[in-house]
Amino acid sequence: MAMGGILVLIGYLIGVAFFSNAYAGLILALVIWFIMNLVAYFAGDSILLGISKAKKITHDDHPRLFNVVEEMKIASGLEYMPSVYIIDTPAMNAFATGRNPKNASVAITAGLLQKLNRDELQGVIAHEMAHIKNRDVLLMSLCSVLLGTIVILAWYASRIMIYGAILGGGRSRRSGGGGGQGQIIIFIVAIALMIIAPILAYLIYFAISRKREYLADASAAQYTRYPEGLASALEKLSQSTHKLETANNATASMFIINPLKRSERAAADLSSTHPPISERIRILRSMAGGASFYDYNTAYSAVHSGKSVMGAASLTGAAPVSIRGASAAAVAAEPEPTRIERARETSNVLWKYSKHKLVNCQCGTKLRVPPNYRHSNIKCPHCGRINTIPHS
Repeated sequence: MAMGGILVLIGYLIGVAFFSNAYAGLILALVIWFIMNLVAYFAGDSILLGISKAKKITHDDHPRLFNVVEEMKIASGLEYMPSVYIIDTPAMNAFATGRNPKNASVAITAGLLQKLNRDELQGVIAHEMAHIKNRDVLLMSLCSVLLGTIVILAWYASRIMIYGAILGGGRSRRSGGGGGQGQIIIFIVAIALMIIAPILAYLIYFAISRKREYLADASAAQYTRYPEGLASALEKLSQSTHKLETANNATASMFIINPLKRSERAAADLSSTHPPISERIRILRSMAGGASFYDYNTAYSAVHSGKSVMGAASLTGAAPVSIRGASAAAVAAEPEPTRIERARETSNVLWKYSKHKLVNCQCGTKLRVPPNYRHSNIKCPHCGRINTIPHS
């Protein structure tokens, strides 16, 4: 509502400054906002997945990942299974997208799949499922469109006014009179508001984004009943030295942690879309009593000297949620894969979707043939056997 009020103010100023009619400016602002909303609502998820170069996978490609996503889908109470994507990068990150739970998607980087154990992966997936369940994806899309509309209108309007004042300065001085002085005052006030309005909108947007991250962390702890899983995953993510090359300032808020490199994050600590990772970890590891919203709020208050992050409605009547133990010993039927096995598991998927052909040699070696390989046979480097490359 606050960001909507800023948009109305921008439209009003444009109407007064350019059309001598406030309603004309309001209509212009709302039309631009409506068009951008349509694009974001119906194509925003496809645009984000395309920018991130995410590849959609099936259950047979990565059963362990699909099992975790399905577990968290059930735990969160979502009716629909989201589509699952993998991003071919050693960077560790993840995001959720989709205008509603029926059209939702979860994207995970290859680096994250290779480095996290099952409990940690559950924590990350639960965090992303929480964004879908809590409608954060839709909310942040609407906020992003509002912010973008405000910035675009303010940028163009302020520059047109400045250039118009420079080019028309001579005429204004020759016209003289009190009306000219009144116009100068209106011009100065309009320019000041055009500069201040986007800054206020940015601050509101950052505050909303940070609140939704806290809520997603709290929800993830509740879904998994194991806050340490997400805390350990965030710790590993914070230590990653790889930058997600496909991310930028416009998409950074969608990821579980800020994907920009450390120097860029440090310059934006006071205006970040994410709370500090160290703080999120401390809150999760302070949840000794349970894994409910009440327990998360208590842990947050301990870290923030008595402040609360949850609304009273979320805490009233909240059922207790006990913390479980680590799942490694409990999943005897599905032993935890080693780091090498996780790397092989993930690389097999990436090879498949990069259109490499897989040739199984009789000695047990798996040969990956690039799509531009022109021969019909390939020699195994281990046993020397000549293998025929399948056509499909």
